Amino acid sequence: MKIKITKSSYPEVLALPKEAPFKPKRANMFFRTLLKLVSFPDLIATHFDYTTTDMDRLGKKEPCLYLMNHSSFIDLEIAANILYPRSFNIVATTDSFVGKSWLMRQIGCIPTKKFVSDLSLIRAMKYTLHELHSSVVMYPEASYSFDGTATALPDSLGGCLKLLGVPVVMIRTYGAYTRDPLYNGLQRRKVKVSANMKYLLSPEEIKSASADELNEILRKEFTIDNFSWQQENNVRVDESFRADFLNRALYKCPHCHTEGMTEGRGTRLVCKSCQKEYELDEYGRLAATDGESAFTHIPDWYAWQRQCVRNEILEGKYHFSSPVRICMGVDTKRIYEVGHGVLTHSSEGFHLTGCDGLLEYLQKPQSSYSVYSDFNWYEIGDVICIGNNNALYYCFPETKGDFVAKVRMAAEEMYKLRKGVKA
Repeated sequence: MKIKITKSSYPEVLALPKEAPFKPKRANMFFRTLLKLVSFPDLIATHFDYTTTDMDRLGKKEPCLYLMNHSSFIDLEIAANILYPRSFNIVATTDSFVGKSWLMRQIGCIPTKKFVSDLSLIRAMKYTLHELHSSVVMYPEASYSFDGTATALPDSLGGCLKLLGVPVVMIRTYGAYTRDPLYNGLQRRKVKVSANMKYLLSPEEIKSASADELNEILRKEFTIDNFSWQQENNVRVDESFRADFLNRALYKCPHCHTEGMTEGRGTRLVCKSCQKEYELDEYGRLAATDGESAFTHIPDWYAWQRQCVRNEILEGKYHFSSPVRICMGVDTKRIYEVGHGVLTHSSEGFHLTGCDGLLEYLQKPQSSYSVYSDFNWYEIGDVICIGNNNALYYCFPETKGDFVAKVRMAAEEMYKLRKGVKA
Protein backbone atom coordinates (compact mmCIF):
# COMPACT_ATOMS: atom_id res chain seq x y z
CA MET A 1 0.00 0.00 0.00
CA LYS A 2 1.32 3.43 -1.00
CA ILE A 3 0.56 6.97 0.14
CA LYS A 4 0.67 10.26 -1.78
CA ILE A 5 3.78 12.31 -0.89
CA THR A 6 4.68 15.75 -2.25
CA LYS A 7 7.94 17.59 -1.66
CA SER A 8 7.40 21.03 -0.21
CA SER A 9 9.18 23.54 2.00
CA TYR A 10 8.39 23.81 5.70
CA PRO A 11 7.13 27.44 5.39
CA GLU A 12 4.87 26.43 2.47
CA VAL A 13 3.29 23.66 4.54
CA LEU A 14 2.74 26.00 7.49
CA ALA A 15 1.01 28.46 5.17
CA LEU A 16 -1.50 25.91 3.86
CA PRO A 17 -5.13 26.72 4.76
CA LYS A 18 -6.61 24.60 7.52
CA GLU A 19 -9.13 22.01 6.42
CA ALA A 20 -12.63 22.69 7.63
CA PRO A 21 -13.90 19.99 9.99
CA PHE A 22 -16.70 17.86 8.63
CA LYS A 23 -19.46 15.91 10.29
CA PRO A 24 -19.47 12.13 9.89
CA LYS A 25 -21.69 10.74 7.18
CA ARG A 26 -23.89 7.70 7.56
CA ALA A 27 -22.64 5.13 5.06
CA ASN A 28 -25.38 4.08 2.65
CA MET A 29 -26.21 0.48 1.86
CA PHE A 30 -24.32 0.55 -1.44
CA PHE A 31 -20.98 1.32 0.22
CA ARG A 32 -21.64 -1.07 3.09
CA THR A 33 -22.31 -3.83 0.58
CA LEU A 34 -19.26 -2.89 -1.50
CA LEU A 35 -17.01 -3.02 1.56
CA LYS A 36 -18.39 -6.45 2.40
CA LEU A 37 -17.86 -7.77 -1.14
CA VAL A 38 -14.26 -6.59 -1.50
CA SER A 39 -13.47 -8.29 1.82
CA PHE A 40 -14.61 -11.72 0.65
CA PRO A 41 -11.33 -12.94 -0.92
CA ASP A 42 -9.33 -12.60 2.31
CA LEU A 43 -12.09 -14.07 4.47
CA ILE A 44 -12.56 -17.02 2.14
CA ALA A 45 -8.79 -17.61 2.03
CA THR A 46 -8.65 -17.70 5.86
CA HIS A 47 -11.78 -19.88 6.24
CA PHE A 48 -13.18 -17.15 8.46
CA ASP A 49 -16.03 -17.81 10.86
CA TYR A 50 -17.29 -16.20 14.04
CA THR A 51 -19.37 -16.76 17.16
CA THR A 52 -21.53 -14.44 19.24
CA THR A 53 -22.09 -14.09 22.98
CA ASP A 54 -25.17 -12.39 24.49
CA MET A 55 -25.79 -10.40 21.30
CA ASP A 56 -29.55 -10.83 21.78
CA ARG A 57 -29.21 -8.01 24.37
CA LEU A 58 -28.57 -5.51 21.57
CA GLY A 59 -31.62 -4.14 19.79
CA LYS A 60 -31.81 -4.71 16.03
CA LYS A 61 -31.56 -0.99 15.29
CA GLU A 62 -29.81 0.08 18.50
CA PRO A 63 -26.51 1.90 17.86
CA CYS A 64 -23.55 0.81 19.95
CA LEU A 65 -19.81 1.19 20.31
CA TYR A 66 -17.89 -1.76 18.87
CA LEU A 67 -14.42 -2.11 20.39
CA MET A 68 -12.08 -4.37 18.46
CA ASN A 69 -8.54 -5.60 19.03
CA HIS A 70 -6.11 -4.57 16.30
CA SER A 71 -3.82 -7.12 14.67
CA SER A 72 -3.71 -6.50 10.93
CA PHE A 73 -5.64 -5.07 7.98
CA ILE A 74 -8.06 -8.00 7.98
CA ASP A 75 -9.68 -6.51 11.12
CA LEU A 76 -11.58 -4.02 8.94
CA GLU A 77 -12.69 -6.78 6.58
CA ILE A 78 -13.97 -8.80 9.52
CA ALA A 79 -15.98 -5.87 10.85
CA ALA A 80 -17.45 -5.17 7.41
CA ASN A 81 -18.78 -8.71 7.23
CA ILE A 82 -19.99 -9.60 10.70
CA LEU A 83 -21.74 -6.25 11.24
CA TYR A 84 -23.53 -6.21 7.87
CA PRO A 85 -26.22 -4.96 7.22
CA ARG A 86 -26.06 -2.73 10.32
CA SER A 87 -24.98 0.85 9.77
CA PHE A 88 -21.61 1.66 11.33
CA ASN A 89 -18.89 4.30 11.11
CA ILE A 90 -15.21 3.53 11.63
CA VAL A 91 -12.70 5.63 13.58
CA ALA A 92 -9.71 5.81 11.23
CA THR A 93 -6.39 7.65 11.25
CA THR A 94 -5.98 10.79 9.17
CA ASP A 95 -3.21 9.26 7.05
CA SER A 96 -5.69 6.66 5.78
CA PHE A 97 -7.71 9.55 4.25
CA VAL A 98 -4.78 10.86 2.20
CA GLY A 99 -5.63 10.71 -1.50
CA LYS A 100 -8.98 9.05 -0.90
CA SER A 101 -10.84 11.37 1.45
CA TRP A 102 -14.10 11.27 -0.55
CA LEU A 103 -14.22 7.47 -0.48
CA MET A 104 -13.36 7.27 3.22
CA ARG A 105 -16.20 9.66 4.02
CA GLN A 106 -18.66 7.69 1.92
CA ILE A 107 -17.69 4.53 3.78
CA GLY A 108 -18.43 6.41 6.99
CA CYS A 109 -14.93 6.84 8.41
CA ILE A 110 -14.29 9.34 11.23
CA PRO A 111 -10.76 10.84 11.11
CA THR A 112 -8.50 11.02 14.14
CA LYS A 113 -4.81 11.51 14.91
CA LYS A 114 -3.11 8.66 16.74
CA PHE A 115 -1.98 9.43 20.28
CA VAL A 116 -3.10 13.05 20.09
CA SER A 117 -5.79 14.34 22.47
CA ASP A 118 -8.77 15.20 20.31
CA LEU A 119 -12.06 16.33 21.85
CA SER A 120 -13.54 16.69 18.37
CA LEU A 121 -13.40 12.89 18.04
CA ILE A 122 -15.76 12.48 21.01
CA ARG A 123 -18.13 15.03 19.50
CA ALA A 124 -18.05 13.21 16.16
CA MET A 125 -18.73 9.85 17.83
CA LYS A 126 -21.65 11.27 19.84
CA TYR A 127 -23.09 12.83 16.68
CA THR A 128 -22.78 9.49 14.85
CA LEU A 129 -24.42 7.50 17.62
CA HIS A 130 -27.19 9.87 18.67
CA GLU A 131 -27.96 11.91 15.52
CA LEU A 132 -27.14 9.51 12.70
CA HIS A 133 -28.21 6.49 14.79
CA SER A 134 -25.22 4.60 13.44
CA SER A 135 -22.85 2.45 15.46
CA VAL A 136 -19.14 3.27 15.81
CA VAL A 137 -16.28 0.82 15.32
CA MET A 138 -13.14 1.76 17.23
CA TYR A 139 -9.72 0.13 17.59
CA PRO A 140 -8.66 1.64 20.94
CA GLU A 141 -5.19 0.09 20.82
CA ALA A 142 -4.58 2.49 17.88
CA SER A 143 -1.48 0.57 16.66
CA TYR A 144 -0.78 -2.99 15.64
CA SER A 145 0.96 -5.18 18.19
CA PHE A 146 4.72 -5.64 17.79
CA ASP A 147 4.99 -8.82 19.89
CA GLY A 148 1.51 -10.37 19.64
CA THR A 149 0.26 -9.06 23.00
CA ALA A 150 -2.14 -6.20 23.66
CA THR A 151 -0.82 -2.67 23.20
CA ALA A 152 -1.50 0.15 25.66
CA LEU A 153 -5.04 1.50 26.03
CA PRO A 154 -5.73 5.18 26.76
CA ASP A 155 -6.70 6.08 30.33
CA SER A 156 -9.49 8.20 28.88
CA LEU A 157 -11.35 5.22 27.43
CA GLY A 158 -13.52 4.54 30.49
CA GLY A 159 -14.60 8.16 30.63
CA CYS A 160 -15.34 8.05 26.90
CA LEU A 161 -17.78 5.18 27.44
CA LYS A 162 -19.62 7.20 30.07
CA LEU A 163 -19.88 10.23 27.77
CA LEU A 164 -21.23 8.19 24.87
CA GLY A 165 -23.85 6.35 26.93
CA VAL A 166 -24.46 3.47 24.50
CA PRO A 167 -23.95 -0.31 24.73
CA VAL A 168 -20.42 -1.61 24.21
CA VAL A 169 -19.74 -4.72 22.14
CA MET A 170 -16.33 -6.41 22.07
CA ILE A 171 -15.01 -8.05 18.90
CA ARG A 172 -12.01 -10.30 19.53
CA THR A 173 -10.15 -11.84 16.61
CA TYR A 174 -8.10 -15.03 16.65
CA GLY A 175 -5.44 -15.85 14.09
CA ALA A 176 -5.29 -12.39 12.53
CA TYR A 177 -1.93 -11.60 14.12
CA THR A 178 -0.53 -15.08 13.43
CA ARG A 179 -1.51 -14.76 9.77
CA ASP A 180 0.11 -11.36 9.29
CA PRO A 181 2.37 -10.17 12.16
CA LEU A 182 3.57 -6.63 11.62
CA TYR A 183 7.27 -7.50 11.91
CA ASN A 184 7.09 -10.06 9.08
CA GLY A 185 6.99 -7.54 6.24
CA LEU A 186 3.46 -8.12 4.90
CA GLN A 187 4.21 -11.77 4.15
CA ARG A 188 0.94 -13.51 4.89
CA ARG A 189 0.80 -17.03 6.28
CA LYS A 190 -1.84 -19.70 5.66
CA VAL A 191 -3.72 -19.42 8.96
CA LYS A 192 -7.41 -19.72 9.77
CA VAL A 193 -8.95 -16.57 11.25
CA SER A 194 -12.00 -16.40 13.51
CA ALA A 195 -13.71 -13.92 15.82
CA ASN A 196 -16.08 -13.64 18.74
CA MET A 197 -18.55 -10.78 19.09
CA LYS A 198 -19.73 -10.26 22.67
CA TYR A 199 -22.19 -7.84 24.25
CA LEU A 200 -19.94 -6.42 26.94
CA LEU A 201 -21.61 -3.52 28.73
CA SER A 202 -25.10 -2.03 28.81
CA PRO A 203 -25.68 1.73 29.23
CA GLU A 204 -26.94 1.02 32.78
CA GLU A 205 -23.77 -0.96 33.66
CA ILE A 206 -21.60 1.82 32.26
CA LYS A 207 -23.49 4.46 34.23
CA SER A 208 -23.13 2.57 37.52
CA ALA A 209 -19.38 1.95 37.15
CA SER A 210 -16.53 4.41 37.60
CA ALA A 211 -14.21 5.28 34.73
CA ASP A 212 -11.40 3.36 36.46
CA GLU A 213 -13.60 0.28 36.84
CA LEU A 214 -14.50 0.44 33.16
CA ASN A 215 -10.84 0.77 32.22
CA GLU A 216 -10.04 -2.36 34.20
CA ILE A 217 -12.82 -4.30 32.46
CA LEU A 218 -11.50 -3.21 29.08
CA ARG A 219 -7.88 -4.06 29.91
CA LYS A 220 -8.94 -7.60 30.81
CA GLU A 221 -10.94 -7.92 27.60
CA PHE A 222 -8.00 -6.79 25.49
CA THR A 223 -5.44 -8.97 27.23
CA ILE A 224 -4.15 -11.54 24.76
CA ASP A 225 -0.99 -13.43 23.90
CA ASN A 226 -1.19 -14.53 20.27
CA PHE A 227 1.85 -16.79 20.52
CA SER A 228 0.36 -18.64 23.50
CA TRP A 229 -2.92 -18.89 21.59
CA GLN A 230 -1.06 -20.36 18.62
CA GLN A 231 0.63 -22.99 20.78
CA GLU A 232 -2.46 -23.88 22.81
CA ASN A 233 -4.45 -24.40 19.61
CA ASN A 234 -1.69 -26.15 17.67
CA VAL A 235 -1.78 -23.58 14.88
CA ARG A 236 1.00 -24.53 12.50
CA VAL A 237 2.93 -21.89 10.56
CA ASP A 238 5.26 -23.75 8.23
CA GLU A 239 6.22 -20.87 5.94
CA SER A 240 9.98 -20.62 5.49
CA PHE A 241 9.91 -16.82 6.06
CA ARG A 242 8.28 -16.86 9.50
CA ALA A 243 11.27 -15.23 11.23
CA ASP A 244 11.99 -12.67 8.50
CA PHE A 245 12.55 -9.24 10.12
CA LEU A 246 11.85 -10.56 13.63
CA ASN A 247 14.76 -8.29 14.62
CA ARG A 248 12.35 -5.34 14.30
CA ALA A 249 10.66 -6.53 17.50
CA LEU A 250 13.52 -8.46 19.15
CA TYR A 251 16.27 -5.91 18.64
CA LYS A 252 18.37 -6.64 21.75
CA CYS A 253 20.42 -9.78 22.29
CA PRO A 254 19.79 -11.27 25.77
CA HIS A 255 23.24 -12.88 25.76
CA CYS A 256 25.65 -10.06 24.86
CA HIS A 257 23.08 -7.23 25.38
CA THR A 258 24.02 -5.59 22.09
CA GLU A 259 21.22 -3.63 20.44
CA GLY A 260 20.47 -3.38 16.73
CA MET A 261 22.61 -6.34 15.71
CA THR A 262 20.00 -9.08 15.56
CA GLU A 263 18.86 -10.32 12.16
CA GLY A 264 15.74 -12.32 11.42
CA ARG A 265 15.91 -14.30 8.21
CA GLY A 266 14.06 -17.42 7.13
CA THR A 267 13.29 -19.35 10.30
CA ARG A 268 16.18 -18.04 12.39
CA LEU A 269 17.15 -15.01 14.46
CA VAL A 270 20.89 -14.45 14.92
CA CYS A 271 22.91 -11.85 16.81
CA LYS A 272 25.63 -10.55 14.51
CA SER A 273 27.64 -9.41 17.53
CA CYS A 274 27.99 -12.67 19.51
CA GLN A 275 26.67 -15.10 16.83
CA LYS A 276 24.03 -16.55 19.17
CA GLU A 277 21.34 -18.11 17.02
CA TYR A 278 17.69 -19.01 17.62
CA GLU A 279 15.24 -21.09 15.60
CA LEU A 280 11.56 -20.11 15.41
CA ASP A 281 9.57 -23.34 15.09
CA GLU A 282 6.23 -23.89 13.35
CA TYR A 283 4.29 -23.17 16.54
CA GLY A 284 5.96 -19.87 17.40
CA ARG A 285 8.47 -21.18 19.95
CA LEU A 286 12.08 -20.03 20.06
CA ALA A 287 15.03 -22.29 20.83
CA ALA A 288 18.77 -21.64 20.71
CA THR A 289 20.43 -23.75 18.04
CA ASP A 290 23.36 -24.27 20.39
CA GLY A 291 23.57 -23.92 24.16
CA GLU A 292 21.11 -22.32 26.55
CA SER A 293 17.99 -20.45 25.44
CA ALA A 294 17.53 -17.14 27.26
CA PHE A 295 13.93 -17.01 26.04
CA THR A 296 11.63 -19.46 24.29
CA HIS A 297 8.59 -17.15 24.10
CA ILE A 298 8.69 -14.01 21.94
CA PRO A 299 6.51 -11.89 24.31
CA ASP A 300 8.85 -12.78 27.21
CA TRP A 301 11.85 -11.54 25.22
CA TYR A 302 9.94 -8.36 24.31
CA ALA A 303 8.90 -7.81 27.96
CA TRP A 304 12.54 -8.17 29.02
CA GLN A 305 13.48 -5.46 26.52
CA ARG A 306 10.77 -3.23 28.00
CA GLN A 307 12.17 -3.70 31.50
CA CYS A 308 15.65 -2.88 30.20
CA VAL A 309 14.30 0.34 28.70
CA ARG A 310 12.54 1.24 31.95
CA ASN A 311 15.78 0.65 33.87
CA GLU A 312 17.67 2.90 31.46
CA ILE A 313 15.11 5.66 32.07
CA LEU A 314 15.28 5.25 35.86
CA GLU A 315 19.09 5.32 35.76
CA GLY A 316 19.15 8.40 33.49
CA LYS A 317 20.85 6.48 30.70
CA TYR A 318 18.12 6.35 28.07
CA HIS A 319 18.84 8.47 25.00
CA PHE A 320 17.93 8.14 21.34
CA SER A 321 19.09 10.46 18.58
CA SER A 322 19.12 10.03 14.83
CA PRO A 323 19.14 12.09 11.67
CA VAL A 324 15.70 11.75 10.12
CA ARG A 325 13.82 12.42 6.91
CA ILE A 326 10.82 14.55 7.88
CA CYS A 327 7.34 14.39 6.40
CA MET A 328 4.33 16.31 7.69
CA GLY A 329 0.63 15.61 7.83
CA VAL A 330 -1.55 18.71 8.03
CA ASP A 331 -4.51 17.77 5.81
CA THR A 332 -6.06 14.79 4.02
CA LYS A 333 -4.78 15.74 0.56
CA ARG A 334 -1.26 14.39 0.83
CA ILE A 335 1.79 13.90 3.06
CA TYR A 336 4.39 16.66 2.65
CA GLU A 337 8.10 15.88 2.62
CA VAL A 338 9.74 18.97 4.09
CA GLY A 339 13.38 18.02 4.48
CA HIS A 340 15.77 16.54 7.01
CA GLY A 341 16.57 17.04 10.66
CA VAL A 342 17.42 15.33 13.93
CA LEU A 343 15.00 13.55 16.26
CA THR A 344 16.05 13.15 19.89
CA HIS A 345 14.25 11.24 22.62
CA SER A 346 15.23 11.45 26.28
CA SER A 347 13.61 11.68 29.70
CA GLU A 348 12.58 15.21 28.71
CA GLY A 349 10.54 13.88 25.79
CA PHE A 350 10.88 14.27 22.03
CA HIS A 351 12.84 17.09 20.41
CA LEU A 352 12.71 17.48 16.63
CA THR A 353 14.80 20.05 14.77
CA GLY A 354 15.38 20.49 11.07
CA CYS A 355 14.46 22.17 7.81
CA ASP A 356 17.53 24.44 7.91
CA GLY A 357 16.78 25.60 11.44
CA LEU A 358 13.16 26.57 10.74
CA LEU A 359 11.57 23.60 12.52
CA GLU A 360 11.74 22.96 16.24
CA TYR A 361 9.14 20.85 18.00
CA LEU A 362 9.07 19.64 21.62
CA GLN A 363 6.77 16.95 23.01
CA LYS A 364 6.77 16.21 26.74
CA PRO A 365 6.54 12.61 28.06
CA GLN A 366 3.22 13.23 29.80
CA SER A 367 1.53 14.47 26.62
CA SER A 368 0.63 10.94 25.46
CA TYR A 369 0.53 7.42 26.87
CA SER A 370 2.31 6.09 23.75
CA VAL A 371 3.76 7.16 20.41
CA TYR A 372 2.86 6.09 16.90
CA SER A 373 5.76 4.06 15.57
CA ASP A 374 5.55 1.56 12.77
CA PHE A 375 7.60 -0.85 10.68
CA ASN A 376 7.95 0.01 6.97
CA TRP A 377 5.13 2.59 7.06
CA TYR A 378 3.36 2.61 3.68
CA GLU A 379 6.42 0.77 2.34
CA ILE A 380 8.55 3.89 2.88
CA GLY A 381 10.48 2.85 5.98
CA ASP A 382 10.32 2.53 9.76
CA VAL A 383 8.69 5.64 11.22
CA ILE A 384 8.29 7.50 14.51
CA CYS A 385 5.39 9.95 14.39
CA ILE A 386 4.94 12.79 16.87
CA GLY A 387 2.84 15.93 16.78
CA ASN A 388 -0.35 17.65 17.84
CA ASN A 389 -3.63 18.84 16.39
CA ASN A 390 -1.83 21.35 14.18
CA ALA A 391 0.58 18.95 12.48
CA LEU A 392 1.96 15.43 12.59
CA TYR A 393 5.69 14.88 12.01
CA TYR A 394 6.55 11.55 10.40
CA CYS A 395 10.22 10.94 11.17
CA PHE A 396 12.11 8.26 9.23
CA PRO A 397 15.42 7.43 10.96
CA GLU A 398 18.39 7.53 8.59
CA THR A 399 20.70 5.76 11.02
CA LYS A 400 20.88 2.05 10.26
CA GLY A 401 19.27 -0.15 12.90
CA ASP A 402 16.02 -1.10 14.62
CA PHE A 403 14.78 1.76 16.81
CA VAL A 404 11.04 2.16 16.60
CA ALA A 405 10.06 -0.63 19.02
CA LYS A 406 12.42 0.69 21.69
CA VAL A 407 11.24 4.28 21.21
CA ARG A 408 7.60 3.22 21.56
CA MET A 409 8.36 1.30 24.77
CA ALA A 410 10.39 4.21 26.13
CA ALA A 411 7.57 6.68 25.49
CA GLU A 412 5.10 4.36 27.26
CA GLU A 413 7.38 3.79 30.24
CA MET A 414 8.14 7.51 30.63
CA TYR A 415 4.42 8.24 30.64
CA LYS A 416 3.79 5.59 33.29
CA LEU A 417 6.64 6.85 35.44
CA ARG A 418 5.31 10.41 35.24
CA LYS A 419 1.86 9.12 36.21
CA GLY A 420 3.22 6.96 39.03
CA VAL A 421 2.21 3.69 37.40
CA LYS A 422 4.23 0.66 38.47
CA ALA A 423 5.95 -1.60 35.94
